[in-house]
Amino acid sequence: MTNPEQAAVAALLLRLALGVMFLAHAWVKVKVFTPSGTAQYFKSLGLPGELAYLTMAAEIVGGILLILGIETRWVALAMVPLMLGTIVLVHGKAGWLFTNKDGGWEYPAFWVFHLRTSGGPGRMPAFADPESTAAAMAVASLGSAADCCSGVRPA
Repeated sequence: MTNPEQAAVAALLLRLALGVMFLAHAWVKVKVFTPSGTAQYFKSLGLPGELAYLTMAAEIVGGILLILGIETRWVALAMVPLMLGTIVLVHGKAGWLFTNKDGGWEYPAFWVFHLRTSGGPGRMPAFADPESTAAAMAVASLGSAADCCSGVRPA
């Protein structure tokens, strides 16, 4: 049985981590790759360059809203297509492991899973009860930590 207070804390930590991760990815696009460089990369994928600016704005605004806890269900739901796009257009063709050249699709898929389960402190999405959501987050997090810390790398 899940303690509702622990489930609320888990949801809060998940929401904060997602917000920080989106801000970090936006920062890389803005400061390292530059907005124009990011737009060129989007064009190389066959996408309109303007979509890069919308993506950076979504990552910044979405990250801030997740951190502040404003409309977290809707923000998390709105960010899912962004992450699915990275799987379909960039990381999916690189295979399973994110350590592969150009990264694999499991890391963005992990983000999608967490976005779908993120409901903010004390609130869970309507499609999941707190016990199953907290248990799923714990299992997924342990699996990710085991992959990350195992030291096993693809050949």
